[in-house]
Amino acid sequence: MKFFKLKNELNYSKSHTLILNNIGRFIELTELEKQKYLSLLTEIKVKKKDFLMQAGDITTYEYFITKGCLKVYTLDEEGAPHISMFAVEDYWTGDMSSFMTKTPTRYFIKAIESSELLGISKANYDLLFQEIPKFERFYRILYQRSLVSYIRRSNHGISLTAEERYMAFKTKYPEIIHRVTQKDLAAYIGITPEFMSKIISKVNRM
Repeated sequence: MKFFKLKNELNYSKSHTLILNNIGRFIELTELEKQKYLSLLTEIKVKKKDFLMQAGDITTYEYFITKGCLKVYTLDEEGAPHISMFAVEDYWTGDMSSFMTKTPTRYFIKAIESSELLGISKANYDLLFQEIPKFERFYRILYQRSLVSYIRRSNHGISLTAEERYMAFKTKYPEIIHRVTQKDLAAYIGITPEFMSKIISKVNRM
């Protein structure tokens, strides 16, 4: 199976440059490989407050955010949201389990801001590994880093106070802290919005 005909010019768009730079941190691609990879991507736009994915859907893409901010969350038995991730520019998101096994996801992905993404379908994902095997290394690193982040976040939930979790988030993600509401931040930290407000007031007085 062959890729699309290559472009004559190498003037990449801003979104293509962003994803190529992200990949370039871990593997080196030739210009031919870059164009082959880009030919497999689909441009996706989602308006503010719209869903990119909902629980019960089968995930058809792995997503890379080129513009905007989204939240990834589940709902508990009482319908309360538990946010596991905020995804902004230069982040990957999706549900790899649903994507790989073609089973329904339990996650929601909702746009906090109008957002633009690049998606790769399962068929093109499989084709990518056949045509450019070095991408197996890239995705392995990507998933390993995601697992480490998940374990660290779980440990923080056990070992840190709510205030310490907030400070850790503020320090690690300064580019996100002002783009999300206190309510969403509380759902990420794992506390009530009222308690979140008290923590922010206390920290601001320090």
